[in-house]
Amino acid sequence: MDDASGRRGLESAMPPMMSDSSPHPAATPLPIARPLIGEEEARAVARVLKTGWVTQGPEVEAFEREFAVYVGAPHACAVSSCTAALHLALVALEVGAGDEVITVSHSFIATANAVRYVHAVPVFVDVDPVNGNILPDQIAAAITPRTRAILAVHQLGMPCDLPAILAIADSRGVPVIEDAACALGSEIRMGPDAPWERIGRPRGRIACFSFHPRKILTTGDGGMLTTADAEIHRRLRLLRQHGMSVSDRVRHAATTVEDESYEFLGFNYRMTDIQAAIGRVQLSRLPALVQERRARADEFRRLLSPINGLGLPGEPRWARSNWQTWFVRLPDGADQKRFRQAMLDRGIATRRGVMCAHREPAYAEAEWRTISGKASAALRNGESIQDCGVALPLFPGMSDVDQSRIADAVRECLVIAGGEG
Repeated sequence: MDDASGRRGLESAMPPMMSDSSPHPAATPLPIARPLIGEEEARAVARVLKTGWVTQGPEVEAFEREFAVYVGAPHACAVSSCTAALHLALVALEVGAGDEVITVSHSFIATANAVRYVHAVPVFVDVDPVNGNILPDQIAAAITPRTRAILAVHQLGMPCDLPAILAIADSRGVPVIEDAACALGSEIRMGPDAPWERIGRPRGRIACFSFHPRKILTTGDGGMLTTADAEIHRRLRLLRQHGMSVSDRVRHAATTVEDESYEFLGFNYRMTDIQAAIGRVQLSRLPALVQERRARADEFRRLLSPINGLGLPGEPRWARSNWQTWFVRLPDGADQKRFRQAMLDRGIATRRGVMCAHREPAYAEAEWRTISGKASAALRNGESIQDCGVALPLFPGMSDVDQSRIADAVRECLVIAGGEG
């Protein structure tokens, strides 16, 4: 998952307007991301408001059906956020106190936090230095008798090596949860001659998605879980609504008195029909949005590849990213913060490299470990990406002029930051 940074929507993502002292005072500020929300979404919300049913209801059910068809999943369950989805996935698999969950520190903090919500211990393994995805060989080394799940992140939309991960997990009898927060629309081939399939056709036990405004599809906020296991799906639907045995929609439609019971401790993780109505419109736009982002990624590669020392993201032959985020690694010696400030002075927003949870104050006294004990040295690739990685703007409607401006600014700002440029 990528760093949400507490920001919501276009306004909060926009950098401040530049003063006349800026190198390009007339240039339009470029945000790191911009959700595409138009009149069709507004009409969908108005339609829901007129029905009088605005909480979880028929729109949520329709969104779930359409989402499941899009990703090729037997079951989909909508919730209030991807953080809620990750939490429910662990609860549904009965992960609890004293258990261990193998995952990455190099992800938005919600990934590790979800493990702690169920009082389990995060076991952090390192990531690939190029694409930031979990290293399968380190998963194998981290498994112990206490391991109850592997939580694998498709980092910034780039599919992780699911075939290798699943081979390890299956051989040891450990379920896999896919943190696919950023990966809606991304594709993977599960073997050399296998067809392309979308992330979300659950190869692990459960896949979890985010609809935060930084994502390609947004519902304001929200999440989705997909699974091929009917019993897990049933449990997820109960867990998201307090463990209520009879849903409010069924109760309202009943012609005889229906009283619900509460089978186990549940949560209020429901999505509203207002959000789902937006999501359905967004889902219809998704193929075109992914196609546009892939074209923009190709253009960024053309513009930025001549810059000496600048690391560009790699795409394995078996993976097709949705390019939810375009991410570069600065040359050796470049000052990340100075580079980002110089970009901002030119009206171009950036974000730092994906965070590492183990470096945050909330984890200073928390229980976690690596394959070398509580040693951050075992996570050096993730730390390096955080320290020298930078996300550049990529959003719907970006123009060739915008991309050329970004590339020119990268060259200029690398000189300022001590990189080659």
